[in-house]
Amino acid sequence: MTQRKLPEKWQSSVRAAKAVQVAFDMDEALQYHIRRQALDNGLSPSDQIRHILTLPTPTKPKRPRLTVSLSPQDYAYLAERYGLEPGQQLEIKHRVMDELLAHSRQADKRGR
Repeated sequence: MTQRKLPEKWQSSVRAAKAVQVAFDMDEALQYHIRRQALDNGLSPSDQIRHILTLPTPTKPKRPRLTVSLSPQDYAYLAERYGLEPGQQLEIKHRVMDELLAHSRQADKRGR
C-alpha cells in the first residue's frame, strides 16, 4: 500500500491528531484556582496547565468563545421562549447572544 502525501494545509493537523488528551481528577478548589488563573491570564484552562508545566503554548491567541451544547429539546424550549420555530437555530443563537450580552451588562452594573 502506498502512502500519499497529505496536502500542506493538513500537515499541521497531523501533530494534533497524534496528541493524547490527558484528564486530571482534582478537587474543586484546585480546578477553580487553575480556571481563575487562566481567566486572569487570558488563557484557556488547558493552556494555563501547559504554562504551569512550562510546556510551550500557542503564541497565536485563539478566538475567544464559549460553548454550550443544545439538544433538540433545548432548541424547542428556546424557540418557544423567543417566539420562534425550533428550526430557526441561527435566529435562536442570535437571541441567546443578545440575552447573554444583556446579562453581562446587568452584572457590570451590579459590580460583578
